[in-house]
Amino acid sequence: MPGHDPGEEVGVFAVRIHGRGGQGAVTAAEMLSVAAFNEGRHAQAFPTFGSERTGAPVVAFCRWDDRPIRLREPVTDPDAVIVQDPTLLHQVKLFAGLEIGGFLLVNTSREPGDLGLGDLVHELSSAHAVTVPATEIARECLGRPLPNAALLGAFSALTGEVSLEAVCGAIRSRFPGEVGEGNVSAAQVAHEHVRRSLGRLADA
Repeated sequence: MPGHDPGEEVGVFAVRIHGRGGQGAVTAAEMLSVAAFNEGRHAQAFPTFGSERTGAPVVAFCRWDDRPIRLREPVTDPDAVIVQDPTLLHQVKLFAGLEIGGFLLVNTSREPGDLGLGDLVHELSSAHAVTVPATEIARECLGRPLPNAALLGAFSALTGEVSLEAVCGAIRSRFPGEVGEGNVSAAQVAHEHVRRSLGRLADA
């Protein structure tokens, strides 16, 4: 596994989510851990302890493994980084600890190379660094610009670490009724968007 330090258990898959207060980063980490748990793995999710006021930078973490997880520290060497707000890209050290073989998912309609991430994309490989217009997808499917469910669907397509079915189940358990179905639709649309993007990269 890429990106593990001596304190990280071998086999653990670790995700770090960067967003702003009000975008649902903490909820996204929790739903991702539920999706992994529902597929039979041990999982944990927790946020950093800082300002969570609307618009302030927020970081949330998620880990899972086939065995019990003893580690309770923040994720310093992630296997995947999810960026909910692209305005954070050049303000925060988002990619610290992300090594070759890791995954990067950014919420934007722009391509990674257009975001000044060319060197990082080259290091990770283009098939491991993708963008998805999660906010726009959420607005269309949910009527609200909340990108977290769409990003989880995109994450499923990018990494294959959790299934889309497990993601949708976690969303429905968190948001029952019409709101849940809107979020599920956003996850499905984003999942297909990333599948198409990866298909184009494979054909290039």
